[in-house]
Amino acid sequence: MKSFDAVMIAEGVTPPASKEEYLEAWQILVDTGLAWQLQGWFGRRAHALIEEGAIDRPDPVHEQGRTH
Repeated sequence: MKSFDAVMIAEGVTPPASKEEYLEAWQILVDTGLAWQLQGWFGRRAHALIEEGAIDRPDPVHEQGRTH
């Protein structure tokens, strides 16, 4: 999945085919660091999904771009 597709799924523009695809989209946003660069709610949602254990924490390289 490309970053653009992940953003569209996260925003609700493109419905995910499954819960797994929804979580995959968020994992991509976290892994690429986009979750921390887009509007604030992206980071807050990504953080909530990480805390719930639904997706993995970002690697340390991308964690540097996090603003909250």
